[in-house]
Order: sequence, then C-alpha cells, then structure tokens
Amino acid sequence: MNDTLAGWLQITVLIAALALTYRPLGDYMARILTATRHLAVEKGLYRLGGVDAEADQQWGAYLRSVLAFSAVSVLFLYGFQRLQNHLLLSLGFAPVKPDQAFNTAASFVTNTNWQSYSGEVTMGHLVQMAGLAVQNFVSAAVGIAVVAALIRGFTRRRTDRVGNFWVDLTRIVVRLLVPMAFVFAIVLVAMGAVQNFHGIHEIGTLVGDKQSLTGGPVASQEAIKELGTNGGGFYNANAAHPFENPNGISNILEIYLLLVISFSLPRTFGKMVGDHRQGYAILAVMGLIWAASVALITVNELHSVSSTAGHSAGGMLEGKEQRFGIWASALFAASTTLTSTGAVNSFHDSFSPGGGGMTIFNMMLGEIAPGGTGSGLYGILILAVIAVFVAGLMVGRTPEYLGKKLGAREMKFASLYILATPAIVLIGTGAAMSLKGERAAMLNSGPHGFSEVLYAFTSAANNNGSAFAGIGVNTHWYNTALGLAMLFGRFLPMIFVLALAGSLARQQPVPVTAGTLPTHRPQFVGLLTGVIVIVVGLTYFPALALGPLAEGLH
Repeated sequence: MNDTLAGWLQITVLIAALALTYRPLGDYMARILTATRHLAVEKGLYRLGGVDAEADQQWGAYLRSVLAFSAVSVLFLYGFQRLQNHLLLSLGFAPVKPDQAFNTAASFVTNTNWQSYSGEVTMGHLVQMAGLAVQNFVSAAVGIAVVAALIRGFTRRRTDRVGNFWVDLTRIVVRLLVPMAFVFAIVLVAMGAVQNFHGIHEIGTLVGDKQSLTGGPVASQEAIKELGTNGGGFYNANAAHPFENPNGISNILEIYLLLVISFSLPRTFGKMVGDHRQGYAILAVMGLIWAASVALITVNELHSVSSTAGHSAGGMLEGKEQRFGIWASALFAASTTLTSTGAVNSFHDSFSPGGGGMTIFNMMLGEIAPGGTGSGLYGILILAVIAVFVAGLMVGRTPEYLGKKLGAREMKFASLYILATPAIVLIGTGAAMSLKGERAAMLNSGPHGFSEVLYAFTSAANNNGSAFAGIGVNTHWYNTALGLAMLFGRFLPMIFVLALAGSLARQQPVPVTAGTLPTHRPQFVGLLTGVIVIVVGLTYFPALALGPLAEGLH
C-alpha cells in the first residue's frame, strides 16, 4: 500500500470512528450533566467533602469553587514534586527544582501539560501516577464543568444559579473519564504500550553499547492524557516513543482519543438547549477548520519547496517517526494543536515553514476546533456570540442567541474573553525577545528563532503544551513566565465565561420572530468561520509575519 492511500485510509477511519461516537457519547454526557440522581460513590465523595449536592451555585460561587480547587491542586502538586525524594517509587530521583516544580504544577492543573523536563529522568512513579495523572483527570473535568455552566446560562431563565461545580466535577470524573480511560488503557497495553512499576534498566545494544530504559505506568497515563486533551508525556519523546505509542494502529487510536470528547460535546450542547441543529452548526465549524488544517499541514510537509533536501526526499522527513510517516505525523500535529492536547508524535520545529506556521495558527485560533475538553466548546460559543453581534450590527437589530439578548454587559464579557489570551501571548513573546538572556535561549536565529518563542507563549497561554523545540526553556525566567502565562490563560477566560453564564441565566428568553438570526443554517456556519479567521488574523498577523511567514518567504 502506498503512502497516499494509507494516509487517506487513516483519515477516513478516524472520521468514521468520530461520527459513530458523536451521538451516543454526546447524549451520554448530556445525561451526566442533567441527571437528578447521584451514584452511591458520588454520595460518599460529597459527604467526605461536605458538599450539599442539591444546592445550585451563583456564577460567582461557581467561579470561586473552580479557583479554590485549582489553587489547592497547584499547591499539592508543587509540594509533591518538592518532596519527591521522600516518597515511595521515587526511583532515587532528586526533588524537582522550585521554578520547575511551579511551572509543572501550573501546567498540569491548567490542562496545558507543558514540560520543561524529561519525564523518565525527573519524575518518580508515584508523582507520575498520584500527581500528574490525577490532574489529567480533574483538569479535563473542570473544563467540561465550566462549559456546562455556560450552557445552563442559555437554558435557564430568571435565575442566578448555574449549577454546582462540585457535583459537575465529581460526575464527569466518575461517570465519564475514569471508565473510558480504564478501558482504553487496557487497549493500549494490548497494543504494546508499557504498564509496570519497573525502574531504570540498563541493556546492551546491537552494537555493544549500553542504553538505559525506564519502565512505568505508561499506558494508564497515556489513555487519560489523550482523552482529557492533556498531552504530557511519560517520556520526553512523548507519543513518538514506542513505549507510549507502539505502532500505526495505536497512533490512530490516540488521535481518536484526543478528539472524541471535544467533537462530541456539540451534541451535548444541542441536547441541553433542546435543538440538535445548534450542535450540528457548531460541529460543522469545528470540522471545517480541522479539515482545512489537516490538508494544509499535510500538503506543506509533502510538497515543501523551502527545503531542497526535503523536496528531493519527497517530503519533510526530519523529526518524524518513520513508522508513522508524513501523513500520520501531519494528522497528529493538526489534531493536537487544534485541541489543547499538545502531545506530539513528531517534532514541529522540523516542520516546513508552512506546516510549522499552521501549528502555531491552530493554537492562535483559541483551541476551538474542536479544542480542549470543555474549553473548546465554550471558546467557540463565545465566538458565536461575537458572530451574532456582528450580524446584528449589519441589520441594525439587537442581537439574540438561543433566545437570549446580547446587550452591552454580555458583549463586554465576550470581548474581554477574546482579548485576554492574545494579550498574554504577545506581551510574553515581546518580553522574551526584549531580554538578551532569554533571546540567548533560542537555538536558532532569525525568523525561525522568533517562531520558537512565539510558539512557546502561544502554547502556554492557550493551554496546549506542545513545544516547537529548539529553545531552552528550563530556566528560572521561562519556567516562571510560562507558568504565569498558563495560569492567566486558563483562568482569566473562565472568569468571563462564567460571568457571561450568570448574566444570561438572569434573562427571560425572547420569542423567535421573523427578524431573529437563524444560527443553525449554513449561512451562520460560514459567518462564524469567517469571524474566527478574521479575529485571529487581525490579532496575530504582525507576529506571524515576523516568524513563519518571513521564514517561508525567505
């Protein structure tokens, strides 16, 4: 089978699997978020935490719960790393340095999973399992909980209540993430992924040298890292490592896992608002952007003219696993940067200027196609609010979305959401480029070096976590700056989302009239797609022009 046919077959199988999952998984998540009964294990957890499961929260209380839970999680994970040498299964590793421990704690709690360390020589098994992997579950659940609160803002009327964070968090973990991760961890073990408690083993190579290999609970962490769009690898090579991603079939499975929840959430949205057409419209926008990204990255990597060697070899093969090839590497790269996953099976720093530039652009879109677990859907719903507002301006009518008027208060929250992440990215990149010591961390000069810095802050602020490589970020400055970018990039948008949810929930729905903009038709899909691309283009074009565009033209 030639590479082209194999590539098309992989894409077809992936789309078919996602299509088959969309309805049952989306409906199941809607039932989780709207159920009135609690499981026995959930009741036990509520009693343990002193939670009144029947009490709804105002948006402010919901937000404080999110922030308090996340703050405690950061402190716990920071302490866990600093005390690693006193813990079981530490493998003899030293405590993680303070700045790196802060960066890692911020990274995993914010669902970013940016890693300025090599996991197999830095983190012991207990920290990997009870620290990092636990955050892979709960950080993903926090994102879904926040979008659930926003959806309730659209569906509820004349109330100041948007749900109970502790109930949402518990149900998502217990009923959704744990069962799915358990099943797919077993599947990955069956495919050849490692799952043990081995330490470091020294083995002889074919040429007579020695090589150290680290075992560990890899498959269990691999399943939830993809399923929860986390992305942090047990090994430094991430999903390019055969212990994490053994073969081509496991590669497709992992791409499926990192897309499946986010692509199914529009069905959950349609179910909860009582109009599946709304979910299909959002899904169509996500699908169009994802398909365009896969196509552009694949074409750039197959037919790059910026590299004579790459062009002669029939594609850009540097930095790619030969067992996956260009098609599977491009498919993984597009999917991981359009979600907040950040896992990699190839190294984006070696991509062509067009392919590497697209990975940056994907993250700059705001991780909305389909985005992270929960965060992708609430991001695209905010952009839908912006699109409805733009349409209202064109016809001189007060905009409405799902029966709720979008007045000055609602548009302020939506505008602040749109401005928050780009400000973090551009300020952080500008600060790094203005400091001589931080510029020295770039291993490449010129536009490519700038792209490395831009990628780092884009990845951190958008909670993606992948790296362009080619830049030394394990310094006090970068660990601190990127850690702060991750925290602000995660929680500032959440503040505006929950504030918008509270504002919408207080309203009385307005009836649909002849002048109401239909938000389920192809015209709105086109409008929303255009707004997304234009907003990103106007915001980031100057930075992209200095980086990947300049490199491509050069």
